[in-house]
Amino acid sequence: MQEPSAHARRRPTPFADPPPLPGPPLLRQSWRETVFAHWALPPEQVAPLLPEHTRPDVLDGLSYVGLVAFRVPTTTAAGIPVGGFGEVNVRLYSVDGYGRRGVVFLSMDADSAHNVLAARTLTGLPYMWSDVSLRSRGHVHAGAVRRRLPRGGARGRWRFTVGERMDHPGPLERFVTARWGLHTRHAGRTLWIRVHHRPWPLYRAHSWTYQGDLLRAAGVHVGDREPVSLLWSPGVATGVCPSLVGAPRT
Repeated sequence: MQEPSAHARRRPTPFADPPPLPGPPLLRQSWRETVFAHWALPPEQVAPLLPEHTRPDVLDGLSYVGLVAFRVPTTTAAGIPVGGFGEVNVRLYSVDGYGRRGVVFLSMDADSAHNVLAARTLTGLPYMWSDVSLRSRGHVHAGAVRRRLPRGGARGRWRFTVGERMDHPGPLERFVTARWGLHTRHAGRTLWIRVHHRPWPLYRAHSWTYQGDLLRAAGVHVGDREPVSLLWSPGVATGVCPSLVGAPRT
């Protein structure tokens, strides 16, 4: 994997508004009560974890790893309701040879066995059947996840407080949330899957506490450092449309 060029390190942040989908969405979901916790990392640390033909996307020379948790109250696949679930994922940020900038999921914990099985089979996404608990009382939010298989697997527990609304998100907030697709490795190819939703309404979050090994289990080490960015959103409605075009070599 080549080191990112100086031009790549100065790459502007993603578009604030999503481009239109290439066709009707095959999957519709609502993502609600979402927390984004992010840590900065050197791009060479995350490059080996990305799918073939992609490289780390960077902002001011740094890449980021995110711990993101949210509720999915509704899911419709090809017009058929398939239920909701809670999800917790660990994710990185990628760009391919077409300049498509997206998310790479290292782990995706969800408390719906049939949705986990379908997603792993059809897309290769690293979903795992887990116990997920997401709770809120006023401005205080808490969550926990425990992986069912393998027994004794990764787990995490966190708590935070929602603060003031961000009317003008800055470059870092746009970098980690204005993502209109994902890269995933499946059936021997790196695929690009488009995601469409309105820009996230964002709030600052405070008083973060976390215990667990979700990032370490995904191959990322941040030690005892606090997140450099902590955000919360009431949520968005999404549409997902897979692309038939794989990612080219970088």
